[in-house]
Amino acid sequence: MKERKRRPNVLYIMTDQLRADWLGCYGHPVVKTPNIDALAGRGTRYERFYVTSPVCMPNRGAIFTGRYPSVNGLRHNGLYLPKDSVTFVELLRADGFNTALIGKSHLQPFTDRPINRDDEEIAINSTFPEAKREADFKDYRHEEPGAYGSKEYTDLPSPYYGFEHIRMVTGHGDTCGGHYKQWLDQRGRDELLKPENELPHNYSVPQAYRTPIPEDHYHTSYIRDEAKAYLASREGTEEPFFAFVSFPDPHHPFNPPGKYWDMYNPDEFEVDLPFEAHKNPPPQLQAWKEMMDQGIVPDNPQQPFMASEQHIKEAMALTAGMLTMIDDAIGEILQTLRDSGLEDDTIIIFNSDHGDYMGAFNLLLKGPLPHHSVNRVPFIWAEPGQAKGRVESQLATAVDIAPSILERCGVLPFFGMQGQSFLSQTNQPRQRVLIEHEENKRYPGFERRPIIRNLVTETHRMTIYKGLEFGEIYDLAADPQETFNLWNEPCCVELKHSLMTEMSQAMLEAIEIGPWPERVA
Repeated sequence: MKERKRRPNVLYIMTDQLRADWLGCYGHPVVKTPNIDALAGRGTRYERFYVTSPVCMPNRGAIFTGRYPSVNGLRHNGLYLPKDSVTFVELLRADGFNTALIGKSHLQPFTDRPINRDDEEIAINSTFPEAKREADFKDYRHEEPGAYGSKEYTDLPSPYYGFEHIRMVTGHGDTCGGHYKQWLDQRGRDELLKPENELPHNYSVPQAYRTPIPEDHYHTSYIRDEAKAYLASREGTEEPFFAFVSFPDPHHPFNPPGKYWDMYNPDEFEVDLPFEAHKNPPPQLQAWKEMMDQGIVPDNPQQPFMASEQHIKEAMALTAGMLTMIDDAIGEILQTLRDSGLEDDTIIIFNSDHGDYMGAFNLLLKGPLPHHSVNRVPFIWAEPGQAKGRVESQLATAVDIAPSILERCGVLPFFGMQGQSFLSQTNQPRQRVLIEHEENKRYPGFERRPIIRNLVTETHRMTIYKGLEFGEIYDLAADPQETFNLWNEPCCVELKHSLMTEMSQAMLEAIEIGPWPERVA
């Protein structure tokens, strides 16, 4: 009998809130990311890779299930991926892969703060008893702070969405929780988490915070070291592995530690897409501009806001510091992979869960303005034997990641997986991408929390808003920065009709297909 060829390991590295063009290999002129760039140089860089939702939790749910947020249940932040969901990690584990989660999961809420509901939400939920709601939620508290109250590492239920080896990091900034917080407490460094211990600095952009936590105790270093230890433990083993290494940075607040704080100067950066570049700004963009003119910064740190040029440059410099720290960590992780003799058997994937406006129309963070800065993310696939330095221009999206990994590992997907492998020669290249966006709170410019659908084709982006006649259409060939909305242009009536038809088909494709029946009726 012919000996079965060893199946590949998979090392999947993810960052949080990183737009595609903020890497050297994607053309950024300032940010230093040599290790990620080298990875792109030995693999394939996807030029038009989009999120399935531009928000942390729903996009991560789409990645792990290969199903749209409207189908898998994790439709917006603050919900959870149901326990009975089938993830591609579970399928790999069932087929003999050792599975590891190191860093941020965010398949369940990692805060214990209740959401403030407005009158709309109270009316919708008035017939659903709070006791019942709380009972349903009790099994989804594994990423909340209460699960990590002691100094001893918390044992999570195994497998956790398919993961066996777990080193959980929750939250953002320098106050991340999970196993990282327990690790920090064991070393007596919890004193550093107090806000009054902030180091002095001269930055004035909101959410700039100079952490007193040294580099070697920052969560990026913790994740780096845990990933290196896991990879070293796999040396000499026959069992293939899937390792998900997920960094909470460069998500705001802006707080790179140590030398990374002043590694970049704000004057090195430019704001190349100011608010004034938009020729007919949509209502939410106008509302953010009015807030900035009035000097209003949202109380909620998760709300996007419009900022001055100086503040944007400061945010850029600090974000670049966080990103370069991640790149340095990735360099060490990949060196451990080589030193352990695993490199020749390992697929390496680099990705981000969503983008950041990072100055687009003077905005920071992310929100319900569906610009490519939040919807388009980096995606790199590198494995031994493939053509080096290849750039793939076909459309692909986060919901396609699961079937692609499964195909490459020789594992069959489950019935109901909605993405399509972008590796398969039998699949036709995507002609369109559907991006679902459902928010859990109201935003300026909206009377209710926005529910949005975006269609991206080879040539256009179209956006529709639930309950609103207003929409957006942009010609991506003539207007790649999406600065002139064609929605109300008389010359584009036929274009709108054509795109609306495509949108309808894309939304129909996102509906869950029922199983084949056992009986006629």
